[in-house]
Amino acid sequence: MESGKIHLLGFAGSIRKASCNTGLLRAALEVMPKNMEMEIYSLANIPLYNGDTEANPPASVAEFKKKVAEADALLIAVTEYNYSISGVLKNAIDWASRPVKDSPLSGKPFAMMGAGGQLGTARAQYHFRQLAVYTNMITFNKPELFVPNSFDKFDQNGKLKDEKVMALIKPLLEALSVLVKRFQVKVE
Repeated sequence: MESGKIHLLGFAGSIRKASCNTGLLRAALEVMPKNMEMEIYSLANIPLYNGDTEANPPASVAEFKKKVAEADALLIAVTEYNYSISGVLKNAIDWASRPVKDSPLSGKPFAMMGAGGQLGTARAQYHFRQLAVYTNMITFNKPELFVPNSFDKFDQNGKLKDEKVMALIKPLLEALSVLVKRFQVKVE
């Protein structure tokens, strides 16, 4: 990654190949401010959380936690299932938050967005805020980015085709940049 830039780790709560939420992350790459860069990370290889292996986690979990620790901030595409966050996302956060004293989430700035049904993942994002409080993650209140009726805004491959939504992503990233600078997170 390029020195002097804010390094984001982006991940989505869906592991579907044509996920609209992963599509949001790819769209963010297209409008990313010049002072940022992002790696999109798939949560597909993270096994179910098991407290018995917390002290010596599987390699995929150790890799995820390392990437979270190395990132200046996170961009999370929050998927909504059954009025809450997806099991995939909750599982990844459970792993990253353990053990609490070594959690790379604590003090980590993040922004979230999501594409879904009529409310565009609003309920899931509010639930995620509860997780963020417990894990001591840092976010902002506005702007929020909910993409309703995502089936109209993405193509069959999960590529964002709605220019109005695309225009909402950049202000979210700019607000995240300000947050990172405000909390003086390391940016090499």
